[in-house]
Amino acid sequence: MPTARTRETVTERIDLPPPYTLVRLRESGEAFSHALEIAGTSGAGTLVYVGRFDLAEFAVVLEPTEALHTARRAFYAGMVALADALRAYAPPNKAVTVDWPDAIRVDGGLVGGGRLGWPKSAREDAVPPWLVFGAMIRTVAMTETEAGVHPLASALQEEGFGEIGAVEVTESFARHLMVAFDRWQVDGFASLAQQYLGLIERQPHTSRRIEANGDLVVQRIGGEKAVPIDLAKALAKPTWLDAKSGGPRL
Repeated sequence: MPTARTRETVTERIDLPPPYTLVRLRESGEAFSHALEIAGTSGAGTLVYVGRFDLAEFAVVLEPTEALHTARRAFYAGMVALADALRAYAPPNKAVTVDWPDAIRVDGGLVGGGRLGWPKSAREDAVPPWLVFGAMIRTVAMTETEAGVHPLASALQEEGFGEIGAVEVTESFARHLMVAFDRWQVDGFASLAQQYLGLIERQPHTSRRIEANGDLVVQRIGGEKAVPIDLAKALAKPTWLDAKSGGPRL
């Protein structure tokens, strides 16, 4: 299998751990859609990266070993890795949080998020041949209006991340994704689920848990039994993505 180094064709180096194979696209490319296209033949660990000045955009191919209805929980591993990748560079006073299921915020400002794709023909009770976790993080605000007119949106540069860009975010994510899956394998999914839940802003008098199939249960203490929130339906349309611009919402 080609290594990341042999697939690299531009001067900007991206150092990925050995399990990954790097595929680089031009700025006009879309990492997530390309990863979906090649997932069936590229194999696990293929990481598609788009070199853009204002965004860290990448997607990684995964090969699950369990039926789709539980394999979809790999999304949580991706989100934990994405948050940890940003935490590694975040200033001490900046909180990195998640809006369930897929949006990433830094100090309350939306910077991007993650998404999950799988074969359209995959059955819930069968092992899918692949999954694709994709992510997009806004590193630089391209217009002056973003900070003032859109106070709920932000970028890493605005939040004090310094010169940290797409390469650093991608490299950090790749390392932390390996850690997340290792934790899942060693300590069980419940441990990873708790780590993910710790990224969500706490609500008073409310408990949360993630079911064995990945659905979220938000239970009001003393209230009626809560109905699980379907993860598959929640992932159908990314909450953080602006379909018109192709980037994180403002």
